[in-house]
Amino acid sequence: MANNNEQNSRRNFIKIATVGSAAFGLAPVSQVFGSVDSTSNQLIVPENKIAESKGKSVMGLRCEPLKTVRIGIIGLGMRGSGAVHRLIQVEGTEIVAISDLVQKNVTEANKQITDAGLKAAVEFSGEEDWKKICERDDIDLIYQCTPWLLHTPIAVYAMKHGKHAACEVPSAVTFQECWDLVNTAEETQRHFMMLENCCYDFFELNTLNMARNGVFGDIYHAEGAYIHDLRWLKFMKEGGYHNMWRLEYSKIHTGNPYPTHGLGPLAQIMGINRGDRFDYLTSVSSNQFGMSLYAKEKFGENSPEYLQTYKLGDMNTTIVHSLKGKTIMIQHDTTSPRPYSRIHRISGTKGMAVKWPLEQIALEPNAHEFLKKEDLDELIKKYEHPLAKQIGEKAKKVGGHGGMDFIMDYRLIYCLRNGLPLDQDVYDAAAWCSIVPLSEKSVMNRGNSIDVPDFTRGAWEKAEPWPIVTIE
Repeated sequence: MANNNEQNSRRNFIKIATVGSAAFGLAPVSQVFGSVDSTSNQLIVPENKIAESKGKSVMGLRCEPLKTVRIGIIGLGMRGSGAVHRLIQVEGTEIVAISDLVQKNVTEANKQITDAGLKAAVEFSGEEDWKKICERDDIDLIYQCTPWLLHTPIAVYAMKHGKHAACEVPSAVTFQECWDLVNTAEETQRHFMMLENCCYDFFELNTLNMARNGVFGDIYHAEGAYIHDLRWLKFMKEGGYHNMWRLEYSKIHTGNPYPTHGLGPLAQIMGINRGDRFDYLTSVSSNQFGMSLYAKEKFGENSPEYLQTYKLGDMNTTIVHSLKGKTIMIQHDTTSPRPYSRIHRISGTKGMAVKWPLEQIALEPNAHEFLKKEDLDELIKKYEHPLAKQIGEKAKKVGGHGGMDFIMDYRLIYCLRNGLPLDQDVYDAAAWCSIVPLSEKSVMNRGNSIDVPDFTRGAWEKAEPWPIVTIE
C-alpha cells in the first residue's frame, strides 16, 4: 500500500487538478509530484508478493457486445480533442458526455461533434465532474486523456460503476496503482485498456505479423526507447507544459518515467503475459548533463534554472529479463540533442528488424547485411498486417501520429461492439507501467535487480500469444 505522504498528495491532486489541457494549472507542481519520496518509500509492497484476487481472471475477457459504444470523454486538451476528432469517424460510436475544466475546450469539442452532424454531447466542466460522467447509466466506455495522476483513480472509479475504461499512457505511475487496476478489473469484470498507440504503428504491426509467421525465428532479444529532445518544451514558460510540470518531474524522479511507447509493441511480439512474462529488471541512469547545459546557455550561469538540481538522468537504460530467458532493453532520454527514436529492434535466430532511423531487415542466410530495397518492399508487402490493409488508408487521412491513433481507436470500438477480448488488457498495462517505479528503485539501488510480479497470477502460462487480428 502507498505511504501516507503519497496518499495525501494524491488526494490533494485529485481535489484540485484540472482534467484537461490546463492539467497542472491550479496547484504548484511540487505539490503534485514533490511529496513522494522516490528514494526510500517508492515501493512498500514487496515486488514478488502477490495478493489473492477478490475476483476472477480477465485474461481473454469477453463482455456483452455493444451495438453502439456510448462514450464519455474526460480531458479535452491536445490529446482529448484529437480523440474526439477520431472517434466521431468510427462506426458504432456515440459521444454522450465530455468534460474539461477549461470551458473553451468543452465548447470546441462539442462543435466538432455537431459539425459532423451528430447530437451534441452533455457538457461538464467542474473539478470532480468526471465522477458524474462515470456514474451515468447511458455510458459504456470512459475514455480519458487526463494528467498522469488521474489515470488510475478515474479508471478504477469507472470500472466500479460498470464502465469499460481506457486511458492515455502511462496508465499507472506507482506499483500500487498497477495492482489497483488489475484488482478492480478482476472484481468488476470490466475491460481496461491503456491507449498505447505505438502498438498500431505500421512497421510495428508489420513486424508483429512477420514474427507470428516465423520470419525472424525465435525472438530472444528486443530493444525499444523513447528518445525525444524535450528540453525546449520543459523550459518553455508560456505555451509548453502547464506550470512546467515536466520540468518539475525532472527535478524529483529518476529511472524511466515513460517506457511504454517502445516497450508495448515488443512485449506483444515476444508474447509477454501470454506464454512468457517479465521476471526481473536492472536499471541504470547516466548523470544529468543536458538540462543544466541547456539552462546555462538559455538563462545564464547565475539563473535559478541553471543552479537547480535535476534528478532525472539524461539516459536511462533498463534491461528486463523474462522468465524464459529473453531480454528487452528499454531506454529513455528527453534531454539530449538527438533525433527522435523508438528504436524498435527485434533479434531472432533467423534474423532481425529495426525501425529507427531507417526501416531495415536482415535475414539468414545473408544476415550480415540488410535487405536491398526491392527485397525489403516485397517482404513488407507480403506480411502487411490485416489492420493496415483494411483501414490503413483511412487512418492516414484521419490522422493521429500518422494514423496509428485511429487504428487503435477503431480496433478498440470494434472489439467492444463484437464482444471480443481487447488487444491490450489490464495485465499488459500493469506490467508495462510497472517499469516506471521499478526502474527508479533499481537506479536508486546502484542498478540492483528488482523482481517484476506476475500481474496475471499465473494465467500467462496457458495464454496464447496475441494473434493477428482483423476488423472483418
